[in-house]
Amino acid sequence: MTHPDLSPIRIDLGPQRGYDVVFQPLEEVPERMAAAGLRPGRCLVVTDEHVAAHYRAPLEAALVAAGWSPLTAVLPPGETTKSAEHLHRLYDLALAHGIDRKTPVLALGGGVVGDLAGYVAATLLRGLPFVQLPTTLIAQVDSALGGKTGINHPLGKNLIGAFHQPVFVCADLRTLDTLPEREWTSGLAEVVKHALIADAAFFTFLQDHWHPLLERRPDVVARTVHRAAAIKAAIVSEDEREHGRRALLNFGHTFGHAIEKVTGYGHFTHGEAVALGMRAALHLSHTLHPDFPLDVADALVRRIPVPEGLATYPIEKLLAAMRVDKKVEAGTVHFVVLRRIGAAYVTGTVPPAAVEAAWTFARTMPS
Repeated sequence: MTHPDLSPIRIDLGPQRGYDVVFQPLEEVPERMAAAGLRPGRCLVVTDEHVAAHYRAPLEAALVAAGWSPLTAVLPPGETTKSAEHLHRLYDLALAHGIDRKTPVLALGGGVVGDLAGYVAATLLRGLPFVQLPTTLIAQVDSALGGKTGINHPLGKNLIGAFHQPVFVCADLRTLDTLPEREWTSGLAEVVKHALIADAAFFTFLQDHWHPLLERRPDVVARTVHRAAAIKAAIVSEDEREHGRRALLNFGHTFGHAIEKVTGYGHFTHGEAVALGMRAALHLSHTLHPDFPLDVADALVRRIPVPEGLATYPIEKLLAAMRVDKKVEAGTVHFVVLRRIGAAYVTGTVPPAAVEAAWTFARTMPS
């Protein structure tokens, strides 16, 4: 994929706290670091085995040429890496490397690497500079933007974490060329989510360009990534800490996190769990708003390939897992639902029967 000329997207968090999402080759990261006021010295690069095989060498070469001394930690891929064990491994490596409070942490990878490396940056020496270098679709349009960092706990996903904004985000669209097919289609779940909650015109664009997206046609991919990232950036700029509108980005996630918890991390990818969770949330939206076009919205979500198997897990277990989600407040599970495509809101007033019906809908995939 050639690198398109896409304009930077600004995440504006107030005076001297905003940062840019740029679309540039990884080789230009040191130049961007210099422009952000980071001075050459030690840096910690966190990546995983899959990403390192493709992009570790060019990034390290660019850093060394610019005067940096990178220490690269290569972790196992997968959601189970977001654990206390790997967190402390990174603490040990960083401290042994002789870091100081100006040592940047660079996350080269997808959402798992970004969340874990970001939490390392948030907590070591009470905060280190952090740079996001997302290499997956789901990270470039969602998880790398907005400063959420953290690890999982046996009781649930992302229950331990902190907000720690990056200095900048650099998305090299060429890294999407080496993304496995399942990771690509999983990432499309977050793209569809952004359209459903905030942009009906973008939803129509996705309907009309789905096959070129599946084929990763460069012009369509560039437009899609840029628009989806812009939606996320605008919401984060309005609500950094999820006190209001940012909660809309959890559409499908209350259900999806329960799926990941009950089925075990790895059976479904995060994007696949979100796709199933969105189907439940769409059904809930239709229950609360009978005029909501369930068939139209669900038809696009169902284009995301998802493995079978959810129906083998009892609804009771899925409901129990929802009750320990971090979005529970005073014992009430909150849901993001849609009045119409592009118009979302949060509610804690949902009849239990409607939630069970939503689970039943999500667990039944029509042929």
